[in-house]
Amino acid sequence: MLLFHLAGTWTLPLVDRDEPRFAEASREMIERGDYVVPYFNNRYRFDKPPLTYWCQVASYRIFGENAFAARFPTAIAAALTALGIFAWGKRIGLSRAGFWAALIFSLCLQTFIHAKAAVADMWLVLFVLLAHWAGYELLRDRFGATWRSAVLRPNDTRIWWWLFYLALALAFLAKGPIGLVPLGTVALFQFLRPVPHFTRRFLFVRGILLLLGLVALWGVPALLRTHGEFFAIGIGQHVIGRSFGAMQGHGSRSLLISLLSLPFYLVTVFVSFAPWSVKLPVLARRLWQKRDAFDVYLIAGSALIFLIFSIVKTKLPHYTLPAFPLLALLLARNWIAGGVTERTLRRWSLATASVWLALALIGFPLLAPYFVSAALFRQAEPYLQPDMDFAAYDFVGPSLVWKFRSRVHGFLFYNQVKGRDVGPVRPDQVRTFLARPGPHFVVLPTPLADQLYPTLPSAYRKFSTRGADVARNRWVDLTLIMKNR
Repeated sequence: MLLFHLAGTWTLPLVDRDEPRFAEASREMIERGDYVVPYFNNRYRFDKPPLTYWCQVASYRIFGENAFAARFPTAIAAALTALGIFAWGKRIGLSRAGFWAALIFSLCLQTFIHAKAAVADMWLVLFVLLAHWAGYELLRDRFGATWRSAVLRPNDTRIWWWLFYLALALAFLAKGPIGLVPLGTVALFQFLRPVPHFTRRFLFVRGILLLLGLVALWGVPALLRTHGEFFAIGIGQHVIGRSFGAMQGHGSRSLLISLLSLPFYLVTVFVSFAPWSVKLPVLARRLWQKRDAFDVYLIAGSALIFLIFSIVKTKLPHYTLPAFPLLALLLARNWIAGGVTERTLRRWSLATASVWLALALIGFPLLAPYFVSAALFRQAEPYLQPDMDFAAYDFVGPSLVWKFRSRVHGFLFYNQVKGRDVGPVRPDQVRTFLARPGPHFVVLPTPLADQLYPTLPSAYRKFSTRGADVARNRWVDLTLIMKNR
């Protein structure tokens, strides 16, 4: 499974916006020797906690600073998630269902995409799954009438209590407060199917103190070093802000549109969970008619994730990915119970895997030339000098920083007012920027470059390319103008 997720990761450049930000922040961790506060382009990056950066740093130590190394930890997390799904199924006496659930999860479209992406989501999925599994074990008496695993499990549940809160802490360090959703799952299950001595099973006060203590090992130094900004921006803007307002063009600021978008994930799941999503209506109908305690537990976890992100104003299709392992277990178990043969499952899996492998091994190389930052970098690389700094107008994708900082020590220029960034270089500043002492380069739309420099000075070089600006969903024609001295 690891090899499947790694297929093609070395051929496709990092995709704006998020992948280059994570990858470059991890590189700057190494450069600074600072593994507490992430930076991107020499500025604080408060968007996410540090777990993903730490994993990428470890990968860089082995494979070097490249796209494959940035994506390698994500592929490991995806493979471990599949292994966790299988192990959970096996532990409750459903090895066959666990095996097919692991394949269903691994082969759905959203997993195919995010298992190859240098972002935090797959680590969140892994630890949310482990917390849900540990929560199930702590509630094991409620499942005893249904699953023979109640007989097979030892009486000592301390290991599961530790795993529950450790997984919650790691999920928080992967992507913030959403990693705590399994707490809501066990509370919701308790409401639906009450069990005796609920609070004694989970020892919530001790567990939450343990959770906070583990997070504080990183969080307290980060808050002290940034004078509280990590919390104010990381939680205030990127968590609360996303909940009550649209960010980066995802979602709507209109209350009416927000209400109309509440079913967003009930629609997009049919794409994200493809090809298996065609069976979701049948699954829903079967569960409506007949369900046991284990079904209820998995439904509670899945529904809570969908509900949270349906309420949050900022919406992206992959946000509900942490629910997919639970959906996979529900689908595999009920699909097999409904009489679906292994031959059918095998045919579906082979067909799906073949399509995804063809896209990764053939489609990715065909798409790669249209990534403009990588294309400009290939042309300019022989002439880049370590002491260069650079600027860009109209196209300031993080991929520019990621690609060019592999050869230069400078950072992408931003105008500042009172120490705060107010925007990239303006057209009227381009000539002044390039005229400064030392080597520089600037990336511009080609028409503007031709207007500013109809005749290129003797010490200057020019490189041009066309391609996709993925982050802004447009086609661009860019020129890099370089001064080497």
